[in-house]
Amino acid sequence: MKRYIYLISPQNIRGDNFYKSLNNILKTNKVKYFQLRIKKISSKKLIKISKKIKRITKKNNVKFLINDKPKVAKIINADGCHIGQTDTNFKIARKILGKNKIIGLTCHNSKKLAINAKKNGANYVAFGSFFKSLTKKTAFRANLEILRWAKKKINMPTVAIGGINNSNYKKILSNGADFIACSNYVWNNKTLDPVSAIKKFK
Repeated sequence: MKRYIYLISPQNIRGDNFYKSLNNILKTNKVKYFQLRIKKISSKKLIKISKKIKRITKKNNVKFLINDKPKVAKIINADGCHIGQTDTNFKIARKILGKNKIIGLTCHNSKKLAINAKKNGANYVAFGSFFKSLTKKTAFRANLEILRWAKKKINMPTVAIGGINNSNYKKILSNGADFIACSNYVWNNKTLDPVSAIKKFK
């Protein structure tokens, strides 16, 4: 079974319930990548949380990426990091992490950014937002055409992000995305617990 879910953490992690929940989600064998994305946090606290998460991702054979903090990713020996266009410079991140770690890059809805990402040696590109997202206020909206273009022209893994849920994800995958990123649908679902939410992706 191909695993095509790129799960992004909730924006606040409090208490042991999160770790139990994460372990149960990853046990479903549907998630390929887990990205820890917490913006306002000290490096010390981020490292502490990351170490706990790493044990869970490793046990479940899931790649663990840290958002925007290549130094933290290096300290805890994560599988890599994800960087946005306004985050750490890609070449600096690569220098910190070395050539064998995964670095993914946000490319919004831009073919030019995606071509540059490939040229610089990114491991995957992320496009979005495809739908209205509650996780992140976004000035960029992406269209499905960019996924079809990427499939033909840049031949590297693509992640689609932004407002993806169980009723629209098939459209994203059928237009050429390799992975669907989700966060809010899983962690803040009003009707389903996180494990039930992830199981809705068939």
